Amino acid sequence: MRFVIISGVSGAGKSQVVKYLEDLGYFCVDNLPPALLPKFAEICSKSSESIDKVALVIDVRGGALLKDLFPGLQALNEAGFAYELLFLEASDEVLIKRYKETRRSHPLAPEGRVIKGIREERRILQEIKDRADHVIDTSNLTTRQLKDEIFSIFSQGKSFKGIIISIITFGFKYGIPIDCDLVFDVRFIPNPYYIPSMKKLTGKNEAVKRYVLECSETETFLAKLIDMLEFLIPNYIKEGKSQLVIGIGCTGGRHRSVAIGDKVYNMLLERQHSVVIDHRDIEKDGRGAVK
Repeated sequence: MRFVIISGVSGAGKSQVVKYLEDLGYFCVDNLPPALLPKFAEICSKSSESIDKVALVIDVRGGALLKDLFPGLQALNEAGFAYELLFLEASDEVLIKRYKETRRSHPLAPEGRVIKGIREERRILQEIKDRADHVIDTSNLTTRQLKDEIFSIFSQGKSFKGIIISIITFGFKYGIPIDCDLVFDVRFIPNPYYIPSMKKLTGKNEAVKRYVLECSETETFLAKLIDMLEFLIPNYIKEGKSQLVIGIGCTGGRHRSVAIGDKVYNMLLERQHSVVIDHRDIEKDGRGAVK
C-alpha cells in the first residue's frame, strides 16, 4: 500500500493536490487526527475493497492534535507501514496574494494580519518540512505544472493519460445527460427496434450488435469519431482537463447507443485510455418506465 501524508503551509495548494491524487486513484482523507494514523492504515490494509493507495492531509487545522504526528509516524513504522511525507511550500508574497484573492483569513490569525499567521505556521511546521520526502514550492507553478509534478511523483511509474473518459449511452426521449461534454446522435443508423426479433433485446445482444455495427454508416461513423477523439483528448489534457464525458444517444437508449457505446469503450481501452461506461437507459421500456 502506498501511504502518502500531505502537509504544508495554508494556501500552498494542498486541496488541489488532493484532487490530483484522487484522479490517480488514491483514497484521500482530509484533516485526520495524527494519533489515528496506525489504526487507519490497518483498516485500509484489511479492507475488502483492496485500498492500495492512500493520501492524508495533516496540517495546523488539527491544532493541539498536531503534536501527535511524529509519534503516529513512529507507530506506522513499527507496524510495518511505509509512508511518504509531501510538504507544500510557497513564498510569503504569493501566500498573501492568494489570501487577498480568496478573501479568507489565515487559520492561525483569524482576526489579525495574514503575515503573522503565515510566520507562526512556518514555525510550527518546520520539523515536518525538514523530514519531508518531497517538498514542492508552488510559488511559480501553474495548476498544470503542479499537476504534472504530482503525477510524476505519485503515478507509480504507470502511464497515466491524465484524463478519465466517461461514456454515457442514453435515449433522447429521456433527455440528454446534463454533464456531457460531447454528445453524439446515432439515430441516423437503422433501428433494430423495428425488427420484431430484436425489439425486446438490447445492444448487449450479439444479434443486435451485428445489426448495428456491421452497418456501413456505423463503420464510417466510428472511424471518424475515434479519429476526432484521438485529436481532442491530448489537447484536453494539455489544457488541464481531467475528465471527459461523452454522451451517445439514440431514441430509447437500448439498442444503437448501447452497441456503439460499448464499441467506442473497447476501442479507447485498446488505445490505453482510462475509460468507464454507463448505459443510463438500457433498462427502460418504450414508455419510459423502468421494468
